[in-house]
Amino acid sequence: MIQRIQSLYLFIGAIISLGLTFVFSLWENVVNVEYYVMNLLVEKEITIKIIPILFLLSGLMSLVSIFLFKKRKDQFVINRLNILINLILLGVLIYHLLTLSGEMQVSEKGIGLGLPIIVIVLLVIANKAIKKDEDLVKSVDRLR
Repeated sequence: MIQRIQSLYLFIGAIISLGLTFVFSLWENVVNVEYYVMNLLVEKEITIKIIPILFLLSGLMSLVSIFLFKKRKDQFVINRLNILINLILLGVLIYHLLTLSGEMQVSEKGIGLGLPIIVIVLLVIANKAIKKDEDLVKSVDRLR
């Protein structure tokens, strides 16, 4: 249900994970070649290939969580798993950036590296709103 505030947060998180990764580059090397998420699928290393898969999984989990509005506990658990996936994604991105070959010369980091952080913040806010809804339903049940 889109009219709930947590659904809006989840939808924005899905847009960031699925859509904005095509718009913003992750990094740019010294010969001015920009790397986007989908460009990483053709790389040789498995740690680089996992980055687009984690972005896709994060976005899909946010979309699935929107449609679980009647099952708030399941929605809460899926959001926690999504936070874990985004933390893993952030760790893989940081690991890869720290082990880039040829880093004696400075390469430029793109805004795409901050996208998992934004998604994590949105998921935490959504979980707080889900918890508030769950507490409200429990308090109404007590009055009956």
